[in-house]
Amino acid sequence: MEDLKLSIRDVYDFPKKGIVFKDITTLLQDAKSFAKMVDSIANRYIGQQIDKVVGVEARGFIIGSVLAYRLGAGVVLVRKPGKLPSETFSKTYELEYGTDTLEIHKDAIKEGENILVADDLLATGGTAAAVVDMVTQLKGNIVECCFMSELCFLEGRKRLPEGKVYSLLQF
Repeated sequence: MEDLKLSIRDVYDFPKKGIVFKDITTLLQDAKSFAKMVDSIANRYIGQQIDKVVGVEARGFIIGSVLAYRLGAGVVLVRKPGKLPSETFSKTYELEYGTDTLEIHKDAIKEGENILVADDLLATGGTAAAVVDMVTQLKGNIVECCFMSELCFLEGRKRLPEGKVYSLLQF
């Protein structure tokens, strides 16, 4: 997996001074790296009963969609307020520098469906924890939360269900 890690570009002082942003666009634009990343994550779940993959705005849409396709599952989008056209359920949650809100369609998940939450990055875990809470309130069963990469030093997995977190790449 070291080759995949090396395909991710570091952008210094983005979005603000002192932050080193992990830019995955360099991995996504390389067909071989993209395929290896998708296959590596999807292989973990092949043979499991995954009904839907929840992709988190915005890069999680990419990861979630390709995983859903490979797993024969549906895709559910979790978006910022005002972006989904039908009746939604929203969740406001704490960030390290304020609050944010996400929305999901109220009818996106049926009771008892097996759900894989997918995003590109696990950092502090706030966004993922909010999504897990939303899925749980809609009575979905969290199979796992999967991430292309994880910033381990931020300990975001501590905010998620124990034993239900997977990251392909760790930084």
